[in-house]
Amino acid sequence: MGLSQKERAALLELARAAIKRHLRGEPPPRPEELTERLELDCGAFVTLHSDGNLRGCIGTFTSDEPLYRTVAEMAVAAATKDPRFAPVTPEELEEITLEISVLSPLREISDPEEIEVGRHGIYIIRGDRAGVLLPQVATEWGFDRTRFLDATCNKAGLPAGCWKEPGTKVLVFEAEVFGEKAPGRG
Repeated sequence: MGLSQKERAALLELARAAIKRHLRGEPPPRPEELTERLELDCGAFVTLHSDGNLRGCIGTFTSDEPLYRTVAEMAVAAATKDPRFAPVTPEELEEITLEISVLSPLREISDPEEIEVGRHGIYIIRGDRAGVLLPQVATEWGFDRTRFLDATCNKAGLPAGCWKEPGTKVLVFEAEVFGEKAPGRG
């Protein structure tokens, strides 16, 4: 997508403000300056970290809403609806760093060799189970292609290696990833 530094900063500020306002029972804010890219309909994930540990992550692959609204909505969901964690408290928010992943459209692949570790995220679907890992996960954990695919299967509650079996869909996507270096600082 090629967001500018200013657009990235605006989305990070918006995400943090959306969480703060939600915790106070207020509606989400709107960016001061809307650009064409901030108004594009596309998917996004928002990831929260506390002391370097995952604290919440929720996203959507597609959206009928402009990017800035999707980011605000996913930020609030990551802070309050990730079933792996208790909702974030207002006091805790001051110690949390935010990361945003703006997604390209999903693309189904037939050959796992198409996956470029560090460039592609993976979305695996088999029956009523699905799992996703963002591109940065493979890099952070030092996964090779096979370990990345197996970890995505595990995330879906499926056995490692299920990506090789008929009936399993493997889709890839790219993400423009950016985040705060410290809580509240882009």
